[in-house]
Amino acid sequence: MKRQARFVTGSTMRHVAVMTSTGMIGLTFMFLVDAITLFWVSKLNSETFMAAMGFAWTVQIFSISLAVAFMIAATALVSRSIGAERWEDARKQATVCAVLSVGILSIIALLLLVFRDQILGVVGATGDTKRVASNFLLISVPSLPIMVLGMIGSSVLRAEGDGVRSMMVTISSGVTAAIVDPLLIFGFDLGVQGAAMGITIARTVSAILALYFVIRVKDLAAKISLNDIRKWYIPFAMIAVPTILTQMASPTGNLFATRVISDFGEGAVAGWGVLGRVSVVAFGGVFALSGAIGGIVGQNFGAGAFDRVRLAYRDALIFSTIYVAAVCAVLALLTPAILSAFNLSSLAAEVVTTFTYFTAGSFMFAGALYVSNASFNNLGRPLYSTLFNWIKDGALMLPLCILGASYWGAKGVVYGQAGAWVIAGTISTIYGWHFIKQVEKRTAKSREKSRKGALRNG
Repeated sequence: MKRQARFVTGSTMRHVAVMTSTGMIGLTFMFLVDAITLFWVSKLNSETFMAAMGFAWTVQIFSISLAVAFMIAATALVSRSIGAERWEDARKQATVCAVLSVGILSIIALLLLVFRDQILGVVGATGDTKRVASNFLLISVPSLPIMVLGMIGSSVLRAEGDGVRSMMVTISSGVTAAIVDPLLIFGFDLGVQGAAMGITIARTVSAILALYFVIRVKDLAAKISLNDIRKWYIPFAMIAVPTILTQMASPTGNLFATRVISDFGEGAVAGWGVLGRVSVVAFGGVFALSGAIGGIVGQNFGAGAFDRVRLAYRDALIFSTIYVAAVCAVLALLTPAILSAFNLSSLAAEVVTTFTYFTAGSFMFAGALYVSNASFNNLGRPLYSTLFNWIKDGALMLPLCILGASYWGAKGVVYGQAGAWVIAGTISTIYGWHFIKQVEKRTAKSREKSRKGALRNG
């Protein structure tokens, strides 16, 4: 029976809603691992431990962002091949992407282990807080290559159109963390070290499930040779390298903001750490947008259906705006429960409430930025994603956070972060529409030239 690409027919809004919803649930559960871990650590009633987790998150988010870049590259490559019905290429691309990603993350993990104390010092960690964060990284960082294996598997499933199994891969990590964290932290009295072990176990379960779905259920992996790696590493790198630069922007901006807010003490950093976990869990749909609609854009680009590419772009913007508005309302209602759950001091609570009551709406512009990123990545210009993300995090984040802190103290850093999202998201969305039209015109000209050449030769 002939296999068919899923996204080249049917309602684009339905595809966007299904893939973003399943991607959101899956990605939310992946981020939920850290949120659950932080929740149980908060029950140890130590602001030092909470601040240490905040610093450890700032360090590890670089590696997680790198893994997300590899996911996006894998989705773009595999979805294009599926859209063009080159299934054997898709199978080999999936395997090559996994091998390259695991190899690179292994090197990154080693470097993080060796230089973790120096890195923690740069972001502002000192004393007992630095020691606890360093021990946490020592245990959790070696599982980064395992984590990326699960993430690549999830992206391959999404590229094929199986949002449900892709979601199950990432959900498995959150469910595992919810079970093992309290057992290790309190049952075996391992404290923060138990939290780090729980993350390692959760990542391992996710990777095993991903391998099972990709290999046994979908038959989307193949034996590869050195020649296959040589064939596909350049196409992978052409998407992955600019996407890495793009993904590195966000943790760099977070590092800048963390450095600014660390001047206000452990309470501010603890609140910043909670804010970070709450935002990624609450707005998982926003963070999932680029990867979720990447397969839709990629398949229709591969099939030459630019009308559907435009529809997918528009529908993703609409979906994102409605989603963020709904989440903002829920966050405002749940704020008292969030403050109580994490046992926050007054300063930490002020940082969190500034986000939940006032600046969470800036994620509408974050969603717009991720939608435009998906079009750039999957239509052959990933460097445009790099540009707009570094405008946000490299050019805008630090000065706006410093400016906000000078006027409003620790909560001013939260205002500065929101301002960066609003400016960059607005600019990238406008250019995204223009870019799709440009690609369509270039493709039409190229096809017309090929058609005329074929007629002359015939």
